[in-house]
Amino acid sequence: MPNKEAALARQTKSEPERTCIVTKTKAGADAMIRFVVGPGGEVVADLRHKLPGRGLWLIARADVIAEAVHRNAFARGFKAAVKVSANLPAEIEALLVERCLQALSMARKAGQVVAGFFKVEAAIDAGCVVGLVHASDGGTDGSRKLSQAWRRRFDGQSSPEIKLFTSLQLSLALGGTNVIHAALTEGAASEAFLSHCRKLERYRSSTSTSSEAGASEATAGAI
Repeated sequence: MPNKEAALARQTKSEPERTCIVTKTKAGADAMIRFVVGPGGEVVADLRHKLPGRGLWLIARADVIAEAVHRNAFARGFKAAVKVSANLPAEIEALLVERCLQALSMARKAGQVVAGFFKVEAAIDAGCVVGLVHASDGGTDGSRKLSQAWRRRFDGQSSPEIKLFTSLQLSLALGGTNVIHAALTEGAASEAFLSHCRKLERYRSSTSTSSEAGASEATAGAI
């Protein structure tokens, strides 16, 4: 959409661009992962972009990280014999999942999450929902009904629907039992959770977009 493309262009201009050592793509830091060398010579993912030392940047996708490991790109980039885990892509995914679930827990503590089908349905009817969360291993019937309720309430608009986590993961994050459906209400904590989820979804995707910098913005629809 033109308005969204304009917003992405403004964002790209307002932040420094980095170059991926594998794809040579230039993008903002939000679309990339920074890596540094730890005290023991091991390559460490600096997800918060705050660790000291020289950093290398890669597009934040698992396939790109795997290619860097395969090509020995970290040793060449750091110009040193560094230690790189063969399971680095999976280890980074686990860290991204952990950050998402921590953000969801924070949103719950901030009072910006309701869980349970009927509570979610009531929140949709009240018009205070900014996103839906469904367990990846849950049934499709409840998700479909809640999505339909959202579209009825908001004139056919699609909602951000998160389907990245199992019921067990959601239950642990929300302090409940057998959580299948949850809803996010408006607030900074909910937005932070959605942002982390978008990063995880992009990381798991192996499809490059026309502009990696554009991946740093939200998209409506299923995540």
